[in-house]
Amino acid sequence: MSCCECECNNADAENPKPNILAVIFDLDGTLLDTERATRGVFEEFLARNGKVLDKEREEKKRLGMTLKDSAASVVKDYHLPFTPDEFVQQIIPMYQEKWKYAKALPGANRVIKHFHDHGVPMALASNSLREYIEAKISHHRGWKELFSVILGSDQVKAGKPAPDLFEEAAKQMGVDAVHCLVIEDSVVGVKAAKAARMEVVAVPSRGEAAGCSSLADTVLHSLLEFQPEHWGLPQFEDWVDKALPIEPIYFSGLYANGFVSEVTEDGRSALPDQVWGVFFGWAVADMQKTYRVVVAIGFDRNSSPNKNIQMHIVDGNNCRISNQQMKLLLVGYIRESNTKEISSMDAEALEECKLIASASLDLPIFSRHGCVPLVPQSFSVEDMTSSDEIERY
Repeated sequence: MSCCECECNNADAENPKPNILAVIFDLDGTLLDTERATRGVFEEFLARNGKVLDKEREEKKRLGMTLKDSAASVVKDYHLPFTPDEFVQQIIPMYQEKWKYAKALPGANRVIKHFHDHGVPMALASNSLREYIEAKISHHRGWKELFSVILGSDQVKAGKPAPDLFEEAAKQMGVDAVHCLVIEDSVVGVKAAKAARMEVVAVPSRGEAAGCSSLADTVLHSLLEFQPEHWGLPQFEDWVDKALPIEPIYFSGLYANGFVSEVTEDGRSALPDQVWGVFFGWAVADMQKTYRVVVAIGFDRNSSPNKNIQMHIVDGNNCRISNQQMKLLLVGYIRESNTKEISSMDAEALEECKLIASASLDLPIFSRHGCVPLVPQSFSVEDMTSSDEIERY
């Protein structure tokens, strides 16, 4: 046992974790990838009104704010010629048209279903208005029925970072706040949960990671890393040996020198930040040849703002392909990527992952996806949700 493990175990003994009886989720950015579904809406709205989007400000400023506060901030920052209420009335219909394309983030459906199947009470507590929450989740079969409580910021005195939403959710579930676990993606949400005296797991986007790390009890790259048994909750039982079946992840890019570089119109990744870890599946090259592959995805936090996507052929080596456009379908998850692996996996670790992928892709639970066309012709959000097989990350 390492010194760090000893210190952690001693700390746990001195400050034992409370018994978790219920779980409260945030929605946008935690369970749903609404950011990518609605990408471009705000910029289009500003353009209609003769304004130019300040990308740096938007990336840093409004994440997690209530609709009321966000609207007031936008009107002020961009000197828009109407009131915050008028701004909301004009832009919300544009967002509503895109909400149906918001896909569940990796691991979201899995964790929701797991807790429901094991009788763990769940609440949804978002800074969105209640009617907007219901509109968003209406496109995800069964979600509304799986949550015993759904709360929007219009149903409490103050939204996040005030604790009101989480306190009210706990009250309606009949569980003391200290026995609730919150799963959040923003600093604003983590602050609200801690103010409510709750334990917090943060699954932040890259821009929120630093702030969440100093406040949350645990920070994960993805819900696929979440281990409920660490909180005294029933553990997952869906691993197939050393591999986890996942909802299909589709993307494309140019392969060269061991890495896949995404090619997108706006220069931003088509994958949410929460697609992170070591995966496996299939890749199709320009010449229409299909390969079984292991793919490691993460960020090099010391350099490029773009994702690092390593691709390794399972049956052989990568020498046979170079400078080719690749279409990828990932169907299984092996584990998280550690920091050292973001630039390069060592030979021993890579070989282990290849063995896991090779054995798994022969199993029906994984191989069934190989019968589906690898990717749609277009990578628009609309096309990605037009098929039963291609409906989520």
